[in-house]
Amino acid sequence: MTLWIVVFVVSILVLVKAAQLFTAGAERIGLRYGLPPFIVGVTIVAMGTSLPELLSSVYAVTAGSSEIVIGNVLGSNISNVFLVLGISAVLAGRMETVYNLVHVDLPFLAGSAGLLAVTTWDGQFTLVEALICLGALAVYIAYTIATASSDEATESREGAAVDEADRSLDKKTIALFLCSVIFLYLGARYTVEALIKISEIANIATEIMAASAVAFGTSLPELVVSVTASRQGNQSMVIGNVLGSNIFNALGVMAIPRFFGDLALPKSMLDYSLPMMAVATVLYLLITQDKQITKWEGWLLILFYVLFIGKLFELF
Repeated sequence: MTLWIVVFVVSILVLVKAAQLFTAGAERIGLRYGLPPFIVGVTIVAMGTSLPELLSSVYAVTAGSSEIVIGNVLGSNISNVFLVLGISAVLAGRMETVYNLVHVDLPFLAGSAGLLAVTTWDGQFTLVEALICLGALAVYIAYTIATASSDEATESREGAAVDEADRSLDKKTIALFLCSVIFLYLGARYTVEALIKISEIANIATEIMAASAVAFGTSLPELVVSVTASRQGNQSMVIGNVLGSNIFNALGVMAIPRFFGDLALPKSMLDYSLPMMAVATVLYLLITQDKQITKWEGWLLILFYVLFIGKLFELF
């Protein structure tokens, strides 16, 4: 058991670090070939933080443990709201955003959660439903790109004056990018294999481990990015990071693994974790209506996460 726990922790750390290197390399490659910095940000960088969830889910399907996928998606979305947003709000004292999320972003978040619930409610997730989810994700990405005014794009990213050094593509960048791809595969593989072994030894369902340990580990990129941004006073980035990551998890991370095989949807996930994700989504909608999140709301979110983990493992 100890050996597999060490393998699991190391694999998660490798997966997270490789995802960061991959995202940085992909961002520089995109800039090198003329993609606008803003477009790179809302596509490559935004999705890069969800790479651990995606790759571990894809490998889980190929390894015959597809029940990990739904646990990973639900657990990550719950962790993002209750834990990532909660800790960030507590550290910041108060988080505010100038962006109006009510008209499109929040409805998209609610829609992604609703679509996930509707498509999995019957215990099945078909290829057609996976295509619908990917279509909805494509619509959201297209909206994000299309509605961002050139002034906002310039001020938020290009205002930093992307110089030639940022656009350069040296051998080190290419080497790190290629190495990150290899370590992403290895990290995903051994994360899933260690999880399966630990579940067998401890006699705990793999989907429960996925919704807790794997979801927490693969949410580390969002947690690191959000806590750093919170301490630097960039609260809008924290709020947007959680929102975008949850939309991509519900639509992309759930849909893409389906093309590699059928997905098992354990009843325990649909009966408890799915409603808990709905609660997390509703709380996010409510506390961001006034464009701010207080420290006390952050503590409330953290308490919800403690409740989620406690109930998941039947501790109380």
